[in-house]
Amino acid sequence: MDGQIRQIAERLKGLREALELSEEEVAADCGMDTEEYRTLESGEYDPSISILQRIAHKYGITLDELMFGEEPKMNSYFLTRKGTGTSVERVKAYKYELLASGFKNRIGDPFIVTIGPKPEDMPLFYNTHPGQEFHFVIEGRLYVEINGKGLELSPGDSLYFDSGLPHGLMALDGKPVKFLAMVMQ
Repeated sequence: MDGQIRQIAERLKGLREALELSEEEVAADCGMDTEEYRTLESGEYDPSISILQRIAHKYGITLDELMFGEEPKMNSYFLTRKGTGTSVERVKAYKYELLASGFKNRIGDPFIVTIGPKPEDMPLFYNTHPGQEFHFVIEGRLYVEINGKGLELSPGDSLYFDSGLPHGLMALDGKPVKFLAMVMQ
């Protein structure tokens, strides 16, 4: 079990217990089935950022608290120097660098996301969650599929979309892609 995933699982369970809620109640509140939620608390499943955002928003905590166990403190501005964002590698192919981890009450979560190339026989993973997303490609080429429509983005290209639609991402050309992602719920 990955250490970061295990820590997130422990924080999920601790939050639920502190609020004196059952697994069934949290699952229902967050729009998932109970078994899916149990896998999050077990640490055997790598939760998507969107699932963690949904839980954090529902229970009035920040994504930072859930992912990293740290509470944001700044409310007028928060400066992140190049390469110093709070990083998490959820799976080998995806690395997230949260750029506003110290800002309280933010309405969106900006990330630098790096996606490594995946084997050609591996299917595209689709995600849906409330809100909207913005992606701006910095390096490499990104394939985004939204509700069955495929789009290829190159450096300098950007995309804004309804993240309630099924969407999947992958690096193109057998090389990593790096992009700025803003996720708003």
